Amino acid sequence: MRLRLLAKTVAAETLCRTGADRLWSGASAPRTVVLGYHQVVEDVRSAGPSIPSMVISAAMLERQLDWVGGRFHFVSLDELGGRLESGVVERPLAAVTFDDGYRDVYEHAFPLLQRKGIPGAVFVVTDVVGTSRLMRHDRLYHLAGRIGAGSGQPRDAYGSMRALLESTPSDGLEELLQAKAPAAGWEDERFPELRALDWDMVRTMHRAGFTIGSHTSTHALLTLESRDRVRQELSASRKRLEQELGAPVWHFAYPDGRFDDVVVDSVAEAGYRFAYTSCRHRDRRRPHLTVPRRQLWENSCRDARGRFSPSLMRGMVHGVFDWFARCRPDHRAAAVPRS
Repeated sequence: MRLRLLAKTVAAETLCRTGADRLWSGASAPRTVVLGYHQVVEDVRSAGPSIPSMVISAAMLERQLDWVGGRFHFVSLDELGGRLESGVVERPLAAVTFDDGYRDVYEHAFPLLQRKGIPGAVFVVTDVVGTSRLMRHDRLYHLAGRIGAGSGQPRDAYGSMRALLESTPSDGLEELLQAKAPAAGWEDERFPELRALDWDMVRTMHRAGFTIGSHTSTHALLTLESRDRVRQELSASRKRLEQELGAPVWHFAYPDGRFDDVVVDSVAEAGYRFAYTSCRHRDRRRPHLTVPRRQLWENSCRDARGRFSPSLMRGMVHGVFDWFARCRPDHRAAAVPRS
C-alpha cells in the first residue's frame, strides 16, 4: 500500500507540474465541482468505531476547503443548480456536501464552514434523525468485525459489509441484523460517536443557510429495491423534511451513489430538481438528477509522507484517478426486476 501511495504521489506531482493532468482528465479545468464528505471528527486517530474511508478530521477538511477556495467560488446547491439549469457558469464554482447526517457534522463541520463563510449541504436519512439508531452500514460493519473476532478467523469487516450491501435489499439486511445482533452483544446506544443529527440540529443548520436534502428514509440502496419501495423512500423522506423545515426540499443524494433508469425516473416523479451521485456517470435524459461529486476523506489527498498534497487534491478535482478506479454500480439497467 505504501509503494502504491508513493507511485500515486509521484504521478500526481508529475502530471500537475507539467499541466498534463488537464489533458489526462480529458478536459480543461472543471467549471463546477461538488465535494462529498461523511463524518467529520476532531482527530481521526481517536475516531473510534467509524469506517475509516468515511471519516475526515476538521483540520484536513479545512486544508481541502482552503485549496478549493483558492480556485473556485463556493456557492449553495440552490445557486449551483440554478447555474447548471441556465447553462451559464461564468467562473469556477464549488459546493460542499455531507451525506448521512452524522451528528459530528453539526459539531465540527458546521462551525468551520460558518467561520469561513462557506455554504454547505447535508443529506439526511430521515428515519434515523433524532433517534439512537445507527446507520445500517455502520451496524453491518461492526457486526461483521465482531462475528469474525468471535470465530477466531480473520475477517475483512469492510469487505463483508460491502458484499452484503451490494447484494441484499434493505428488508433482508434488517432481518440479518436483528438475528445476529443479540449473539454479538450489539447495542446501538454503545456508539454515541456514530449518532445522527437530531431535528433541532437540522433546523438550526437550515436557518443558518445550510441546504438540507434527502438521503432516503432508511439509507436503502435504491437499485436493489422494488419500484414501490423506491417511491416510498423518496417521497416519505422529502415529506418529512418539508414538514420539519417548513420549506421545499429540492435536493437528493443517492445512497452509495447508486442509480439506474428506474431510480432516476422515480426521483423525478418525487419532485426533486437535483440529485447527486458519487461518480462521473450521467443520465443523458436527466443530467440534473445525476450531478457528479468528488468523494473525499482523510487520506484521499495525503501523500506518501502523510501530509496534505496539493497535487493529489488537484488530481482528485480534475478526475485524473478516475481512469484507475472502477465504478462499482451498473447504472445502465435495473439491478433487480421492478414490480
